[in-house]
Parts: sequence; C-alpha cells; structure tokens
Amino acid sequence: MNAPMIKRPFNIDAIRAEFPILAREINGRPLVYLDNAASAQKPEAVIEAMAAAMRGSYANVHRGLHALANETTEAFEAARAAIARLLNAPSPQNIVFTKSGTHAINIVAAGLDIEAGDEIIVSVMEHHANIVPWHFLRERKGAVLKWLDIDNDGGIDLAALDALIGPRTKMVAITHMSNVLGAKTPAADIVRVARAKGAPVLLDGCQAVVHGSVDVQALDVDFYAFTGHKLYGPTGIGALYGKIERLEALPPFEGGGEMIDIVEQGRITYNEPPHRFEAGTPPILEAIGLKAAIEWWEAQDRAAIEAHEAALRDRAMAGLRELNWIKLHGSAADKGAIVAFSVEGAHPHDVAQILDRQGVAVRAGHHCAQPLMKRLGVTATARASFACYNRLEEVDALIGALHKARKLLG
Repeated sequence: MNAPMIKRPFNIDAIRAEFPILAREINGRPLVYLDNAASAQKPEAVIEAMAAAMRGSYANVHRGLHALANETTEAFEAARAAIARLLNAPSPQNIVFTKSGTHAINIVAAGLDIEAGDEIIVSVMEHHANIVPWHFLRERKGAVLKWLDIDNDGGIDLAALDALIGPRTKMVAITHMSNVLGAKTPAADIVRVARAKGAPVLLDGCQAVVHGSVDVQALDVDFYAFTGHKLYGPTGIGALYGKIERLEALPPFEGGGEMIDIVEQGRITYNEPPHRFEAGTPPILEAIGLKAAIEWWEAQDRAAIEAHEAALRDRAMAGLRELNWIKLHGSAADKGAIVAFSVEGAHPHDVAQILDRQGVAVRAGHHCAQPLMKRLGVTATARASFACYNRLEEVDALIGALHKARKLLG
C-alpha cells in the first residue's frame, strides 16, 4: 500500500510550527515537552480534521442512508484503511478500531479459550496494559503466567524464550519497544521462535509504531496493538491488527450495535471481523483524527526523523553520563528515544516538579511497569522521551534544569 502524500524534507522549525501547543510557556519559560512516551502533542492537521468533521459532516456511521451518514462512514472507513497502510496489513478487514492499545489487548485476552493450567508468556518489562489482562485469566480461569527475564538494557534471550514455550502456551505477549528502557525487542525472531512451537504472538506496539516502521506481514505476527495518542493523534482511539483467521476465532468482547448480525428472542449471530469487535457507537471523530495523524506522519521524511530522534537520544545519554549523581536505566545502542534515569538521593516526583518549574516536562513514577521497576531495583524513575519536534537544545535545557534541581535537592 502506497503512502498518500509526497515526503516533506525534514525541517525542525517547520514541524514545530505545526504544533500550536509548542508555543506555550510554562512558569514563564518556553515549554520543553519531554513526555512524549506518555502522550504526544497534536499537529494542526489533526486538530482541524476533527473540528471540520464536527462543523460540516458529522453523523453516526454505517446505519444511516442520508448524505451526512454516508460522508462520515466513508471517512471512518478511510481511517481503517490508513491504519492498514501504516502497518502494511493485508486488508482493512484485519484492523479493529479500539479505544486504546489497552483495549486492544483486552479484546484478545478475553477471547482466548483458556483452561486451568494454560500458559501465557510475558516479559518483565511489559507495560501493565500487557500484563493485567493476562492476570485476569490467571485469576478467573487458572491460567499460568510465565515471565521472560531481560538483561539490564532490555535485551531478550531467545533461547530462554524458547525454553519457556510449551504445549500449553496459549499466547506470547511481548512489547515491541519498552516504554521505560526504550529497548527494541527482536520481534521477528520472537515470532519465529514462537511459531516453531505453534504459539501465537501479540506485540504491544504503542511505542514502536511512532519510532520506526512496522510491517505486520513481514513480522508474521498474529496480533499487533497500538494507540493513537502516542502517534500524534487523539486519545480514545487505538487499533488491533489480527490475522483474519485469528480474529474469526475470537468471540466478541462486548455486545450491542455494529457487532451483531441477527438478534432474535431465542438466538443471536455475530458480524464478521472487524465489526464483530466494535460494539456501540465507535470513536468516529477520533478515527478521523487518527487518519489525519497517520497521513501527516506518512508525509514526513521518516528516515530523517529516526536519525534526528537518535541524535536526541545520544545527546541526552551522553549528557546524563557526565553527571556522576545520575543513574541511567537502559543503555542499548539502538534503543528508541526514551531515557529513564534516577537522581541520587532524590525521589523522581521531586525531580519532575522542580524541572517543571523550569518549563521542562518529564514523566516520573513506575510508568505502569512495576515488574520492571522491581527488576531494576527501584520503585520509580524519571523519564525523558523525545519526539520529532524536539530540538537538540531542549536536551541541553533538560541537563541544565537537572543541575539546578540537584542544587535545590541538596
């Protein structure tokens, strides 16, 4: 599937001009927004696409026969096609609209045929969104969670994974890129190892989809989940990719609306995928916004952006390594543009609040990754995460703000 627009040359000033919020000041200082792994800011193209739909062409989708319903349905389904193109899915039929990446994973977990003693494999660096749904199966159906360890940089031992997979493994659920360490997992190799033993694989792509290209057909993955708001799109919208035979084998997760085929007093039949999993009125405006975000993203010089984000990461890692009172967490050479760190003698929450006074926005806490925090021997970290619109000078602003925080914290 071809991208719909000609690539634009990478120009940081031009990109920043498309994000209205970046002109803000915080506490009298220019905003330095380094919390992109939690949620990215939105370009004008996304804001305007949603506003335009509300102003001039909004109605509910699929069931109306009037002009507005037809226009909105066309825009909604065009968003599904855009997601399929982004992931190189075989067809839009492989794409389920969800509320979020979390919702996508829950759809898969809730639909698995699980008996007591069946096994789910997860890594210790998963986001809670890729842990808690499997814990539900442990609590409610007697499933067994088997944990894949990592090295200090987030590396995965494929031999250890192979040893964990057994005849009762019902799912291997692994992140494609860690939201804390920035580690990129060897996704194609993970699928290969699992496939050799007949185990399906779900990849959590919430971070990876915005920091690299994703090709679900090349990966040969069974399920792929991501969320829109980290990809410069709106909140309240995500997507689940599934191989069509996998989607057809899953029962519906919720009931009502578009997911039905026939409803009678004594029986019910269900719609085909993907509509089978889209109960009720879907996130129509959010889907239109996500389509705009994807088209905006496809129009960028992605290779240049990846190189720019790598430069941001390298500058941050080098600057923080020079501070002997900073401990870095995750130092893989090819990691994504996410840098987690601890300040000696200071709680990450205190660090984040002092940085905020200087206009620098970072995340502090366990980052919805408590098993990973335990593996790292901490309860929380600070995290700076970068996007295409961040300048190299903003890395310097982070380092300077940390020096001031160090003085204030003693």
